Amino acid sequence: MRRSLFRKRTIASIMRDVQAGLEPGGEPVQTGLKKVLKVRDLTAMGIAAVVGAGIFSTIGQAAFHGGPGVVLLFVIISVCCGFSALCYAEFASRIPLSGSAYTYAYASFGELIAWIIGWDLLMEYSIGNITVAISWSGYCTNLLDQMRIHIPPYFTTDYLTAYRGFEAAQNAIAHGTALRALPEMVVSGYLAWTGAPHFGPVKLIANLPALAIVTFITYLVYIGIRETKKATNLMVALKILIVIFVIVLGFFYVNPAHWHPFLPNGMGGVMKGVSGVFFAYIGFDAISTTAEECENPQRDLPRGMIYSLLICTVLYILVALVLTGMVSYKSLQVTDPLSYVFKAIGMFRISYIISVSAIIATASVLLVFQMGQPRIWMSMSRDGLLPGIFSRLHPKFKTPSFSVILTGLLVAIPSLFLNMTVVTDLTSIGTLFAFVLVCGGILTLPPDPPGPGQAKRFRIPYINSRYIVPLLFLAGLFLFRKHLSGLFRYNGDWISFRENLPFFLFLILSFLLSIRCWMKSLSLIPVLGLGSCFYLMTNLGYLNWLRFLIWLVVGLVIYFTYSYRHSRLNQNSSENQS
Repeated sequence: MRRSLFRKRTIASIMRDVQAGLEPGGEPVQTGLKKVLKVRDLTAMGIAAVVGAGIFSTIGQAAFHGGPGVVLLFVIISVCCGFSALCYAEFASRIPLSGSAYTYAYASFGELIAWIIGWDLLMEYSIGNITVAISWSGYCTNLLDQMRIHIPPYFTTDYLTAYRGFEAAQNAIAHGTALRALPEMVVSGYLAWTGAPHFGPVKLIANLPALAIVTFITYLVYIGIRETKKATNLMVALKILIVIFVIVLGFFYVNPAHWHPFLPNGMGGVMKGVSGVFFAYIGFDAISTTAEECENPQRDLPRGMIYSLLICTVLYILVALVLTGMVSYKSLQVTDPLSYVFKAIGMFRISYIISVSAIIATASVLLVFQMGQPRIWMSMSRDGLLPGIFSRLHPKFKTPSFSVILTGLLVAIPSLFLNMTVVTDLTSIGTLFAFVLVCGGILTLPPDPPGPGQAKRFRIPYINSRYIVPLLFLAGLFLFRKHLSGLFRYNGDWISFRENLPFFLFLILSFLLSIRCWMKSLSLIPVLGLGSCFYLMTNLGYLNWLRFLIWLVVGLVIYFTYSYRHSRLNQNSSENQS
């Protein structure tokens, strides 16, 4: 039983099936995906996924907590993502197949871990799409308001936000504060709650613009990759021009005094922005899901991932410096920070242009995410872990049509009702978990040195970790000994102490990695990627870990009741035994 749970699809068998015109499970290919993507297209898709809701929305919340020092957060995240991107790049060059981290885990860890990461990616993409749809709705509503087109507040927000706004406003009014003096989000929630039509005790509150954009994007993804590629490239070009315009113009209005103090809330405040920013970096995973639609995946996928990471990191840092330099970081707790800072200095026309560009930017993110998830379902279905209908391609459009429609429904319906903060945190922890497994998977792969006549492909440079990682671990214990000793003290407050539990897991992992590196001389880059991404996971709080584990338990129930028995590897082993 244990061996069958970790049965693997070897890289050699996967590549033989693909070259022979078979599905990864050994079934004949009915119709092929169109190979139309090049380096430029892949880089554009990466930028489309990363430079979107993060830079146009959640960067404001991150700056509010971290102050000008939030730029350090982007440096930290880019380094962690850099390690992960290199691991993704090597996997993509070895296994040029749709499926992303799921396919990579199947080849490195085995079927059970592959299912876990596939199930994680389903949550990650769906909830990430919901986050982006909600962000798009906010910018769209603001733009329509500037055009004097007003949608009732109860049709532009979710139930929980409206209820919290109503409660906060009631408490403030009871203590003598005028409604107009309250924050914009509180006033909007109050008006949505009090103005919503109701059927008895049930109020009709739903985010209709979010539903509209998901429906449109789902249709665009449904009709084909070529059309998706053209739309993505156009939107990316436009939003990069707008972001560069904001950076250049904004620097003329920067007041250096706003950059002091640089770390008003210390590094703890900086790290509070992890969940608000990191969810956008799933873009690397989204690129790898298009492997079968690349003209030369072994060459182009690694380049697209690395180019998009470099470009996005520079843009995030520059935008963060402009925002915190134009206004005080204390005023950036808004849903539209780029538009807000220009309103604050009286440049309302520029604010209008930014609102338009934000609508385009967040739509392009949704486009890439909606394209990625159906292809993961398609790969899992090919392996028998999901029913065959998930991998069925449309006879005309050559897209996994059923998976696309189901993805649209799973995003559109929750986006009507869910709160943005919760879904952002869950997306970030799912993204980091995928990165952890990809980095760990590289360490389990057999060596593949270049041979004579072998096609050139990307390989992670080998750096011996035998001494570096154990020394880093010991140095960390010494430098942060006072902080670490405080984490182990329990003063009877379980609510506070439980937030330390994820960090204890990180300490255990770091210790085991150090021993493994000393004994096996593992490659340094994947080890650093695994450790750094797991550390970022510890900053997402106990409740997010609990929700994430509940989601994984639900996935395991599905695996043992359906996927384990229907797996193609299980069927093949049964046939061989008979």
